[in-house]
Amino acid sequence: MSQPDGRLSLDIDPLERGPQDACGVFGVWAPGEEVSKLTYFGLYALQHRGQESAGIALSNGERIVVYKDMGLVSQVFNEVTLDSLKGHLAIGHCRYSTTGSSVWENAQPTFFSAREGGLALGHNGNLINTPELAALLPSDRLSATTDTEVLTRLLAAAPHRTTEEAALDVLPKVKGAFSLVFMDEHTLYAARDPQGIRPLVLGRLDTGWVVASETAALDIVGASVVREVEPGELLVINADGVASRRFAPAEPKGCLFEYVYLARPDTTIAGRNVNSARVEVGRRLARQHPADADVVIPVPESGTPAAVGYAESSGIPFAQGLVKNSYVGRTFIQPSQTLRQRGIRLKLNPLREVIEGKRLVVVDDSIVRGNTQRALVRMLREAGAAEVHVRISSPPVMWPCYYGIDFATKAELIAGSLSAEEICQSIGADSLGFIDLDELVAATRVEKNRLCRACFDGVYPVEVDEDSRGKYLLEKSCGAPKRP
Repeated sequence: MSQPDGRLSLDIDPLERGPQDACGVFGVWAPGEEVSKLTYFGLYALQHRGQESAGIALSNGERIVVYKDMGLVSQVFNEVTLDSLKGHLAIGHCRYSTTGSSVWENAQPTFFSAREGGLALGHNGNLINTPELAALLPSDRLSATTDTEVLTRLLAAAPHRTTEEAALDVLPKVKGAFSLVFMDEHTLYAARDPQGIRPLVLGRLDTGWVVASETAALDIVGASVVREVEPGELLVINADGVASRRFAPAEPKGCLFEYVYLARPDTTIAGRNVNSARVEVGRRLARQHPADADVVIPVPESGTPAAVGYAESSGIPFAQGLVKNSYVGRTFIQPSQTLRQRGIRLKLNPLREVIEGKRLVVVDDSIVRGNTQRALVRMLREAGAAEVHVRISSPPVMWPCYYGIDFATKAELIAGSLSAEEICQSIGADSLGFIDLDELVAATRVEKNRLCRACFDGVYPVEVDEDSRGKYLLEKSCGAPKRP
């Protein structure tokens, strides 16, 4: 069993975590605005995408200052710090590690001296040809162990090129998922991989421009949505406005799991509101896997929209049967094994009045390892549930993700080795139903061939070399900061 690390990311079991995304990125170019605070609020809106570290890089036109640390956005920054960060241009990042350890050296934005100044970069996604890219660098040791540092150093390496020229040279060589924000002293850049696997959007302020991982971050800073950054596109944003450069042909393969779990429900992806898509999945789930039951309850909060749709389509009443403690955050006392055996519930507690004697439909977004659902079913039965019918608003997760979601081995995935019937038996449910892949795709209103469904069907849009896999790949080769 791993040692407690002070984090709680799951609803019932603090040592069991669900699918985690790589990061959230934010960038702003807005002379006359308090760009440090705009970036802070943008990152606050993207906190769900990464809770391990946070950072902001800012320029006043003469030099770049980077402030970053381990912890949540609200833990890393305060009013005094933000007031001291003056400038007209900034990028921000909140991280969940999918390449390299969760240590300060790997926090972002990364920074390197470049040409007459510096270059800072934030990355959402995961590169799959990192060893190949690292081989292009000088042989001196890396100070961090992420694919992001390798990319930053490549962009900063050539002294006789502008940042734009370097990007147009380097980005075509990069494979995998990357939604980037980066900057020199005068210009904000944004780029998205040719498949557009991770989201990235452009917004407009009265005095400038914003780029962010999700439209919800634009909303929170009062920016209007202009459009998505196109797959294979580089945006150059400065006093001359916004210029678009193409570094690769677009081959759209947006991540389907963003609709299932990763994105905020108030975000819009490819013109489709995520909450609306999730409610529609619930409707389709009810038609595909009906249940003879008394009440539909969600696993909050990611299962709520689908549960609403399931109840609406089935006619079974909707109720909140589980109460969530929203204030359990990163810092808490890890329960001892004795306390854990007593069933300590740090984030979810059942409402016995809703559950007792009832046949329940319990709607959740996904099953990855199965431990959480197993504990949940047991908890509901202890609260008096007569029957527990589990319904999942995604297909079985059967394949690892190499593009920025941290379930990286097939052995971790319960659906990688068990059938739906066997999973049902394993978690102790009376019945179990997963939404069909085509039904999920239909709910997004995006053509199936424009989505990455690899975790569900094993069809990878970018081939992944075996030697390029692994979260601690660079740590094995360069001996830089090791994971605890």
